[in-house]
Amino acid sequence: MADTNSDLSARQSAEADLSQLRVAVLGAGKMGGILLQAFLKQQILAPEHLFATVAHAERAAVLSTQWGIEVSTNNLDIAGKADVLLLGVKPYQVPGLVEEIRPALTAEKLLISFAASVRTEAIERAAIEEVPVIRAMPNTPSMLGAGISALCRGRFVAPRHMAIAETLFSAVGRTVVVDEKHMDAVTGLSASGPAFIYIIIESLAEAGVKVGLPRDIATLLAAQTTFGAARMVLETGYHPALLKDAVTTPAGCTIDGILELEEGGLRVTLIKAVMRASQRARELAAG
Repeated sequence: MADTNSDLSARQSAEADLSQLRVAVLGAGKMGGILLQAFLKQQILAPEHLFATVAHAERAAVLSTQWGIEVSTNNLDIAGKADVLLLGVKPYQVPGLVEEIRPALTAEKLLISFAASVRTEAIERAAIEEVPVIRAMPNTPSMLGAGISALCRGRFVAPRHMAIAETLFSAVGRTVVVDEKHMDAVTGLSASGPAFIYIIIESLAEAGVKVGLPRDIATLLAAQTTFGAARMVLETGYHPALLKDAVTTPAGCTIDGILELEEGGLRVTLIKAVMRASQRARELAAG
């Protein structure tokens, strides 16, 4: 969908002003660390405008030296220093964290949570103030700048807030904006999806070994083939079925392989895997 003039203007403003924002990751674990390092690598935020918190003082000292930013164990203190607060703790820890930093929260702060299954309404309720809250769901390929992050807005979010969030998460890949009702499905597809793809790559590599290839060659072939196929979908814009048909010549090798996949139920199994992961995300959200 094309940007409206107001959305485009807000995004351009956010990009222009982002260098002045102070951003903190409260709970800089695996994904929080990925985001912080991307912000530094892409130079979209200066080190003096970046802050983080972790649970242990020893870890804070190590990360502060490694990243060249202020890392603390004091969530409230760091929350008071930042304009944008990224909540990176585990889902069950989010209510307690918001309660802890509540004295620092105002309508001028922006909260972005990437804790799975925690709804914006729950964070807004814990914050008390009319704080803008955005929920994000990135995935682990963000480590290489090849991630995809879905974003949804809470009740008090303005276009400029979404523009800030999109700019931040664009540092680690692509972004999409969805309604919150779709976030559990996003969790099942793109957040859990890398694990499903790794099983496919592993299986293709094992098949290569079975038909006589050295394991390292088979793994390289399987991984690069998966990467190339994904790029074809993204960059041509063609439906995957059309791209599949382009590889499948009449009475050739590929159609025999596809027949085995269909008889083995691969298509249905992958659909069920995403459905089950999405269902689990809904269960976690319900407590």
